Amino acid sequence: MKKIIKKTAVKFWKEWGINILVAVLIATSFKSVIADWNDVPTGSMKPTILEGDRVFVNKLAYDLKIPYTQTHLATWQHPQRGDIVVCFSPVDRTRLVKRVIAVPGDVLQMQNNQLYINSKPITYKSVTPLDRLDYENDLPHHGVIFEEYLPGKTHAVMFMPRYWSENSFASIEIPENKYFLMGDNRDDSADSRYFGLVDRKAIVGKASAVVLSRKNSFLHPRWNRFFSALN
Repeated sequence: MKKIIKKTAVKFWKEWGINILVAVLIATSFKSVIADWNDVPTGSMKPTILEGDRVFVNKLAYDLKIPYTQTHLATWQHPQRGDIVVCFSPVDRTRLVKRVIAVPGDVLQMQNNQLYINSKPITYKSVTPLDRLDYENDLPHHGVIFEEYLPGKTHAVMFMPRYWSENSFASIEIPENKYFLMGDNRDDSADSRYFGLVDRKAIVGKASAVVLSRKNSFLHPRWNRFFSALN
């Protein structure tokens, strides 16, 4: 019996093993180089991204890398202010979803949650209660939503006055190949205010859409967020 099983296993490997191995390598290489998804477990990007969202990550948005590495083969674009990116944390290498606030050469400052880029204050517009209905019902009631007008990009941010956060810092000039990233939930986000600037090589790709979303579990899907573009 053992000889028969062994013979069958060898035959199976000769006929199918290489094909299976090649298929696995192609599939994992695709995720490593071209496209992937990222599950979001926290609310640091509210109101733009919610806990339970699965976001699509375009790994070809900026460059082409050698599979399973951060080595660039070719670069055709760099992250821009306002882009939502997936990156590796400088602290523990976990994957994070954050927004690019300042790029190399920018001078950035924050005073009481007011951003200044290159000495110019960023404009904020309050979201009215009626406009707020466009956002998810599970946002905190004490959260205050604004539209933030970054140069070249307008997007929603949320402030939570009851929370303490690092909402002020002195001017910093962003050096070459470094980026300042923040969460849209400004008072509840671990970002560059705490772990520092993010290296260009640590940016995995651009998050462009919510593929699917669920509240607590897949038994409670947020259908209205399926296949929705990220701003």
